[in-house]
Amino acid sequence: MLATLHLLKRRPALTRHVLYPSRAPFLFRFHSNHIRRMADKSRQPEWIQPQRSDEPVLKVYNSLTKSKTEFIPKKGRNVTWYNCGPTVYDASHMGHARNYLTQDIIRRILTDYFGYDVHFVMNITDIDDKIIIRARQQHHLDTLSANTPTVTPELIDTVQKALLAYLNKQLVKGLENKSLIVPGQEESSWEKIETLAQDPAWVQAGNARDEKFFMHLKALRDSRAAITSARSNLGVSSNALITSSAPILSPYLDALHLSSPNAAPVPSHLTRALSTYWERAFMQDMDRLGVRRPDTLTRVTEYVPEIVAYVEKIVSRGWAYEAGGSVYFDVRAYDGVKGKDKDWEHVYAKLQPHSKNNTALLEEGEGALSSSDSKRSPADFALWKRSKPGEPEWPSPWGPGRPGWHIECSVMATAILGDGMDIHSGGIDLAFPHHDNELAQSEAYHDCQQWVNYFLHTGHLHIEGQKMSKSLKNFITVEDALKTYSARQLRLAFLAQPWNAKMDFKESLMLEVRSQETVFNNFFALARALVRDEEAAAEKPSTEEPRHNYGEAETELSAFLTQTQHAYRVALCDSFNTSEAMQRVLELVSRTNVYVARGRSRVNFGVVAHIARWVTEALRVFGLGGDSLGVIGWAADGDNTQGSVDREALLMPYLRTLSGFRDSVRQLAMSKASTDEILALCDKLRDVDLIPLGVALDDQDGECLYRM
Repeated sequence: MLATLHLLKRRPALTRHVLYPSRAPFLFRFHSNHIRRMADKSRQPEWIQPQRSDEPVLKVYNSLTKSKTEFIPKKGRNVTWYNCGPTVYDASHMGHARNYLTQDIIRRILTDYFGYDVHFVMNITDIDDKIIIRARQQHHLDTLSANTPTVTPELIDTVQKALLAYLNKQLVKGLENKSLIVPGQEESSWEKIETLAQDPAWVQAGNARDEKFFMHLKALRDSRAAITSARSNLGVSSNALITSSAPILSPYLDALHLSSPNAAPVPSHLTRALSTYWERAFMQDMDRLGVRRPDTLTRVTEYVPEIVAYVEKIVSRGWAYEAGGSVYFDVRAYDGVKGKDKDWEHVYAKLQPHSKNNTALLEEGEGALSSSDSKRSPADFALWKRSKPGEPEWPSPWGPGRPGWHIECSVMATAILGDGMDIHSGGIDLAFPHHDNELAQSEAYHDCQQWVNYFLHTGHLHIEGQKMSKSLKNFITVEDALKTYSARQLRLAFLAQPWNAKMDFKESLMLEVRSQETVFNNFFALARALVRDEEAAAEKPSTEEPRHNYGEAETELSAFLTQTQHAYRVALCDSFNTSEAMQRVLELVSRTNVYVARGRSRVNFGVVAHIARWVTEALRVFGLGGDSLGVIGWAADGDNTQGSVDREALLMPYLRTLSGFRDSVRQLAMSKASTDEILALCDKLRDVDLIPLGVALDDQDGECLYRM
């Protein structure tokens, strides 16, 4: 508009147009159209909203529904997760590895791939029937060793009595003909059993009746052999006799102690010492397996006051009762009763309703030291146990006692995570009664309909098709497994199996794992070598005409990478289907190897490096490799990625010099060069190539002297 006024001032002819109304509309229409066109050109052009493509949704197999359900945390990207930890009284074994390593893989996928903020809580059961029994029995053995340092007739007699008691109580469980053991004639009975035991089929049948039959048989044989040796070696150290007879001596001595009215109580610090020792051993084993430590670690003995208060509240709601100093959860009073909102009912045995009347499982869940005499119903389970002689105890409104097994997790999970959680996990063997009892008492305490939203249970582990058992001589500790396989190989084995299905740990599986490991090792070595060559070539001046190397083959390979990335996500969204995800990664590696095999001159190093880095990251999500972003590959030994990178970086300048020297010698030889030319090349190696690397070669008579 200012420009228009300026024109009116400078050009009088235009003034006349203003004076004549008939021409004024045309003039202003012209200028307004011009201004409008100028404004249209400066206006932001239209932007088209991209259409969102269909993305896979994370679904997990939920034991509460027996199906794959969409994973929806209660609070956006924050996930609360409680995991049942170990009862620490012995060495961790491959069953523990299966459970905790598998959960570690799932946890890493949630955090490192899907980007959830996970609060992972795990407990340590440091007071339990098994811990008490093991601590007590070890105490009695130690006391016997201290009081009887040498072999005496009295010690032999004690071991002999223990042997007969073990024969009558333990071995008899696996005998089809119980009358084989005649009271008062145990020696002759044993001779008959030994004769029958020469037949492997007879032993196998006994093991079918009692899975510990072979173990009991071996314990008796070892003890009898030790007794025979001791009788002819009176006065020597008692260590061999007591150690060889420990499996039969320890329960016998414990029973004697408990039957004595004047027996001194076993010091409570013994259970603490035992659990502390095995907790430390467990955590060390998990560290060696590469299992991330929990964000919060709890111990039962640290939460006893909270457990007492928790039990009191359940009692006050009418869903638990006191009997004989113990407190039991009243299953019949709870099951089917209306909740606080009156539009739903409490349910017992949500996970395995078909097992709610399984007496064997119910008894096993109560522990070896429990008594069912005071229960109103066999299904009722202990929230608080009255302590008997020789057991640790804490004060409570019901008298001295200790927590029941199931209540521990409910209390600690509530203390840390509040009135519910997104995920609860553990081995499938804990589903009933432990986890079902947990759910019942927790939903009784909170009077809520659903305490856990997703229950994840890892599958059983078998060894070569059989249940892992000391009696079958296929019991493998984590320490023993790591003597044969690396932590990475074990992780690869678990990745190859559905996390919630039974896994058969066998030699054929590990052969396949080693083959996969070799494929990845070779691929990473190749990719790193190509990248190094490209970097070295970039440092040298080039006389070649610049050109790109991105053609049809590169386009196809990059497209296959994109397909693999999508398939990888689809697999992980399908309830953490790691076996499918790994197969997709291996297919990408295979396709890339075929591409590289066309020849170095035709390889686009950037495409290969991009793929190798993605493969590295895809494996890192599963805990395979270190946390160094951008580095291609994993550790050479399967345990320490950073160490591998440092070693390679250290050696590479020397290897590059050696490789260049070899190439030059080869060229001279092929061109039939003179001796002087070859010697000149050797001098160049000595005077030019090795000096910057800190290596000096001094010519001597015969061999040269080398020094740093």
